[in-house]
Amino acid sequence: MRPPFRFPEDLITLQRAWQQQYAELAQAGVGTTVLRRRLITRSGTLCTHPYWAAPTAWRSGSVELRRTARTHTSAPAEGEAAA
Repeated sequence: MRPPFRFPEDLITLQRAWQQQYAELAQAGVGTTVLRRRLITRSGTLCTHPYWAAPTAWRSGSVELRRTARTHTSAPAEGEAAA
């Protein structure tokens, strides 16, 4: 069994914000240019986070990061209301 991933809090928060931005883009009907640009920028920031410094880290941990971000119960992501 593979040991669990331990992601830094800022990386989880960034992934949660990316997921929220993606959901907003999916719901938008028109005028999505700004949302798409923000998502692209956030994607770049997410992919170049220092956590992914190892060459294979992104491939092995990206899916687990998305799962962790969905179930994480810390402070809400930017623009997200507290539960």
